[in-house]
Amino acid sequence: MNLFNEVLTAKKQLENVVAATPLTQNLNLSDEFKSTILLKREDLQIVRSYKIRGAYNKISSLDESEKATGIVCASAGNHAQGVAYSCNLLHIQGKIYMPKTTPKQKVKQVQLFGKSFVEIVLTGDTFDDAYASATADAIKNHKIFIHPFDDIKVMAGQGTVGLEILDAFKEPIDYVFVPIGGGGLASGLSEVFKQLSPETKIIGVEPKGAPSMKNSIQENKNTALTTIDKFVDGAAVKQVGDMTFEICRENLDDIILVPEGKVCTTILRLYNEEAMVVEPAGALTIAALDFYKDKIKGKNVVCVVSGSNNDIERTAEIKERSLLYEGLMHYFMIQFPQRPGALKELVNNILGPDDDITYFQFAKKNSREVGSVVVGLELKNKKDIFDIKMNMTKNGFEFQYLNDNQDLFTQLIG
Repeated sequence: MNLFNEVLTAKKQLENVVAATPLTQNLNLSDEFKSTILLKREDLQIVRSYKIRGAYNKISSLDESEKATGIVCASAGNHAQGVAYSCNLLHIQGKIYMPKTTPKQKVKQVQLFGKSFVEIVLTGDTFDDAYASATADAIKNHKIFIHPFDDIKVMAGQGTVGLEILDAFKEPIDYVFVPIGGGGLASGLSEVFKQLSPETKIIGVEPKGAPSMKNSIQENKNTALTTIDKFVDGAAVKQVGDMTFEICRENLDDIILVPEGKVCTTILRLYNEEAMVVEPAGALTIAALDFYKDKIKGKNVVCVVSGSNNDIERTAEIKERSLLYEGLMHYFMIQFPQRPGALKELVNNILGPDDDITYFQFAKKNSREVGSVVVGLELKNKKDIFDIKMNMTKNGFEFQYLNDNQDLFTQLIG
């Protein structure tokens, strides 16, 4: 397998189909990290992610009989859009399996890009569920399965991102931060830099709740995770590809795990400061910079912004996860006295002037002197939580802090 040559071939195949996305310096991030931070804006592709590169390169390489039979794929959203758009351009029938948990915005976009050339099937809760259904369909009906990452043509298409970075920036590049889901982008891009800029350090970035590549490299074999946090849906897979595992194990200099709450903080920051709308996977590499701030000082750094397919219906969850991560949202189960004035006492004697009650759930019990109340507090300063806990104890309020009890938190808050 000569992946680098395949990338060069893919570059020609993708001409006039895929946009050469901008590589732009971000002044705010550059100032913060005392370095040159460049963003590779794959969120500006026509399908709003880099996935069109691999999908089109693979599908266009099929022979005429394979194209006539039709194709099948599985995706959490972005690969599906790339496949759908490719099917439309090439007039090939495609069947696309997606998890039932896929954001509605992504499902709608898949149909928009594929039009009459695609059929969408929603099945299971994760990408792996959709993958199982899609591969079974492909085997049964003798159709070509378009793998989202573990295919040399797909990896080669994604690798053209690396060629564009090197074409656009002529100075030495010290670090490239690349998101990892199944590993297709990281494999193709890292192979390009290995050949053309071997001094560049390639840093993979995974969500903390789905560390499939890092775990596999540590185990020294491709290992499936038993459970994952599906929030960063564009990068949350239980198992990476066999080929991508081997390439990433050889080519990556490090893998950083970023907490999902940190990803959410980055999404909100990019929207507020840069007017950029990115999906969770698209924010991974920028969120990772904090964990490398000492190493990247004074360096030229590229962050691949992989996609912008974010559903506005997720905004409340993104804000909540961000506040929890930043220590600004706190939940308590309080044994509340069932007497007039108890709530007023909580507000006046325990909360500070900038603290806000954002959640209050109380079921009055006529036969008891106290009742359990779940209270959510949003703070302006995370240090205020120490005074709140101290004031509750001093004023005789018995409480259980839910942020530290994940099982109970999930049951009561969701």
